[in-house]
Amino acid sequence: MPLRVAAISFLNPAPLLFHFEHEPYASGLREHYSVSYTSPAQCAAQLQAGTADLGLIPIASLTPALAIVPGCTIASLHEVRSILLLVKNPGGLTVDDALRGVTTIAADAASRSSNAYAHILFEHFLDTHPAFVEQPADPGVMLGGADAALLIGDPALLAREHRAEIEAAAGPCLWLDVAQLWRQHTGLPWVAAVWAVRPEALTPENISAQQLIADLNTSRDAGLAHTDQLVNEWTPRLALPAKTIRTYLTHNIHYTLDDDCVKAIQLFRRLAAEINILPPLELNILASR
Repeated sequence: MPLRVAAISFLNPAPLLFHFEHEPYASGLREHYSVSYTSPAQCAAQLQAGTADLGLIPIASLTPALAIVPGCTIASLHEVRSILLLVKNPGGLTVDDALRGVTTIAADAASRSSNAYAHILFEHFLDTHPAFVEQPADPGVMLGGADAALLIGDPALLAREHRAEIEAAAGPCLWLDVAQLWRQHTGLPWVAAVWAVRPEALTPENISAQQLIADLNTSRDAGLAHTDQLVNEWTPRLALPAKTIRTYLTHNIHYTLDDDCVKAIQLFRRLAAEINILPPLELNILASR
């Protein structure tokens, strides 16, 4: 039976999925993988429920039963652009003062990790405790009833293209990149998601850990080598300029799970446990043999 794969239907994983979506590689991979697309939160839910075997999931959704597949990640070394914290700021306050004045945050529920990062920012680094309210990713509506809005993924990128309209309705805002804020406070990369697998799904009759790692990393390498092709494919799908998409894929997102990214995940999970947002977790990284 092919591994059941839960993938994210956003722009940012496009390089990771290159071989799974392009011939002549996709036909061969279908012998071992069956890919379906959903939100980050649903990827994790399917993996945890056992209805998927491999998923590109938020790091907040990792559990002891899941193993991180080494090599690939969705991360950022500086500004990510697709995790956006909009803070109403009619008084022109400094970033720190404006953040400390936030009492309510309308949050897109599509990613547990992004919401957890925001909780850590306010509760651990700023020692404040704003209320989080889940809402669909509409910045105008979100800011209509809250001091701040947390947008992730493609809606965050699209919001940046409509800044004037959003501020015309909501008033002056601070446009804060959550990855940058994390980097400022920790000195480490911001990590959003990793490939995680249920280890029991890997069998000699199905696919080995070594082959899984090789397939995922080779797909990523091919995607990064075909950025222009991905830009051409994604420009008609999103109301974004081709230049924005190219910059996002080549400069904003970091796709290699290196040692600093692993340290960042460990710190994220420790801080989230300290403020009782997530349970403690010892990372389980899949061995190649």
